[in-house]
Amino acid sequence: MEDLIRFVLSNFTLSLFVLGLAASGLALAAGPKPLTRARVVEALFAWFLLFSVGISFLYNFVMHVFFSEMAAAFIGWATSPFQKEVGFASLGFSMLGFLAFRGGFQMRLAAIVGIACFLWGAAAGHVVQMVEAHNFAPGNAGVIFYTDILLPLLGFVFLAMQRKAVRA
Repeated sequence: MEDLIRFVLSNFTLSLFVLGLAASGLALAAGPKPLTRARVVEALFAWFLLFSVGISFLYNFVMHVFFSEMAAAFIGWATSPFQKEVGFASLGFSMLGFLAFRGGFQMRLAAIVGIACFLWGAAAGHVVQMVEAHNFAPGNAGVIFYTDILLPLLGFVFLAMQRKAVRA
C-alpha cells in the first residue's frame, strides 16, 4: 500500500489525469441521456481542467513552496529560491484551471496556452538536464517529463473538439 501511495503522489500529473477521466465518466453516467458529442466533450474537458490543471498545479505549488527540499531531491536539483518562483507560477496556473473548469472558451484557451508555455518550457529544461547533467531522476525524466509534453497537447485537442462540437 505504501508503494501505491508513493507512486500516486510521485506521479501526480498522471494520477490526477486519471481521476479527471473517472470524474468525467461519473458525471456523464449521472447526467441526462442520451449523451451528445457536445456533452461528452464538455465533461472530459471540464474535469481535465479541474484535475490536470487546477488541482495538479495546486499540488505543484504546495510541493515547491512548502516542501521544497523534498521536491528538489525528487527532481534531482539542489534546493534553490527558484523553486518558490515555480511554486507561485504554479499557483497562478492552478487558479486558471479552477476558473476554466466552468468558464467559457476564452478562459479555457487562456488556461491551456498558459500551461503549454510553462510545461513545454519545463520539458525542454528536462531534456537539457538529461543531456548535459545526466539527470534521470524520476522528477526530471519520469512520468513528469511525458505529461509535461502530453497534457498541453491534450488540452489543445479538447479545445478543438469543443469548438467543433459547439459549431455542430
